[in-house]
Amino acid sequence: MFNRLTATFLASTMLTGAAWAETTITAVMHSGLRVLDPIITTAHISRNHAYMIYDVLVAQDSDFQPQPQMADWTTSDDGLIWTFTLREGLVFHDGEPVTAADAVASLNRWAQRDAGGQVIMDRTESLEATDDRTITWTLSEPFVPMLDVLSKQSAIPPFIMPARVAETPADEAITEYVGSGPFTFNEAEFQPGLKVVYEKFEDYVPRDEPASWMAGGKVVNVDRVEWVNMPDVQTAVNALSSGEIDYIEAMQVDLIPLLEGDPDIVVETREPTGMQTMTRMNFLHPPFDNPQIRQAALKAVTQEPILAAMVGNPEYYQVCGAVLGCGTPLESDGGAETLVQGGGADEARALLEEAGYDGTPVVIMAPTDLVALVTQPVVVSQMLREAGFTVDMQPMDWQTLVTRRASQAAPADGGWNIFITNWMVPEISNPISNPMLSGRGDDAWFGWPTDEAIEALKEDYIDAETPEAQAEVAARIQDHALENGLLIPLGQYTLPQARRTTITDMIDSPVPVFWGITKSE
Repeated sequence: MFNRLTATFLASTMLTGAAWAETTITAVMHSGLRVLDPIITTAHISRNHAYMIYDVLVAQDSDFQPQPQMADWTTSDDGLIWTFTLREGLVFHDGEPVTAADAVASLNRWAQRDAGGQVIMDRTESLEATDDRTITWTLSEPFVPMLDVLSKQSAIPPFIMPARVAETPADEAITEYVGSGPFTFNEAEFQPGLKVVYEKFEDYVPRDEPASWMAGGKVVNVDRVEWVNMPDVQTAVNALSSGEIDYIEAMQVDLIPLLEGDPDIVVETREPTGMQTMTRMNFLHPPFDNPQIRQAALKAVTQEPILAAMVGNPEYYQVCGAVLGCGTPLESDGGAETLVQGGGADEARALLEEAGYDGTPVVIMAPTDLVALVTQPVVVSQMLREAGFTVDMQPMDWQTLVTRRASQAAPADGGWNIFITNWMVPEISNPISNPMLSGRGDDAWFGWPTDEAIEALKEDYIDAETPEAQAEVAARIQDHALENGLLIPLGQYTLPQARRTTITDMIDSPVPVFWGITKSE
């Protein structure tokens, strides 16, 4: 009896000790998570969620180079046949092996929604699983940026899901969240918009290479990651100072002094390439179905006041009229004179008069709970009013905006005319995968422009054989995009992050990831 009781006590003690030893990172991300399907939205929080639980065939490293992740590849001498071979040991969270058929179904669904994927499919003869581990992708003509598009780290990366999930129509949200990535999604503890819980996937086999951006070995050193939503950054700062949370993804610059001098907290910039903030107009409904009125909106906007209101400290922002981002190989500033210099309001008023603008209200969706998007709608609304637009700015939380922007209804019936969003510079620097540069109507990104000229320009870019030729086409893309109002660039910025010093070994990456991180007590 004594031995049995002793054994029971020891077993109980061991279990309790294991619970005590569980390592949890608690993070406040830039937004609450509601949309769990990363293929139907380009919202960064949904992308961040996807990287926790899914994996990709090819990933981009910190030198912008594609690297094997789930698969290695070969290509034929003529560039028409791409063969991807899944590495061994890949298993989904439900215990089923990852197969080539899963990858093919996932790629097909992704390609219906992603701008770069759509272009690849224009040149695809067949995409098939030739055995359990082999994907054979046959093109009708060469597609030089194939790996660049497949390894894209943002907008809509081609995340791999089980075939039964990937067979969900591309315009419907998935309802099962099974991946093969380094973490599993704890659906039972999910509170939409408030809390998300991830747990280490014990059967995940990381690659051997060191982690570099989204490539390399995804080694998980913690048991659990919790994302908690705190829309008020001051509350998050207080929680970080007291040790209630470990990490804040997006700090308000004017609150940084509250953390300075605290030896237990580090404030740092982890987005080496920065972000672009931009305005998107809806091409389907008045007034922006009229290209002159879209041009008037562009002329009405000046970047400097927007960036100053948004960030405050000029050390963290840059006036930049480049559609493909400043500091990138394809940077060009054609057509951006009034954006970067100001002085376009009179021209905007003249364009409105010439176009016969009748005062149709411009519905601007304005998120109230996202540090990086609170001020831009307010300043842009005022600039449009000063140029002669009638503006109806409608406040809402970010996840409501993400859902509503998918609606093609008229603005008076729950649709919209304008929203403002932010992109990492790497995800907009390639014209093939830049979502704003799709002119495919209903298949284009939210706003739905039908623009055959931009599609032809992208074909020219694909066929360009030298960096110089690509840059020349990119300059024409810049001119066309601004002339036709595909977007209004509002400038570039970086927002610092903050972490407690107990959190170490974070990977420098434009996408916040939680592999590689170590937490000490």
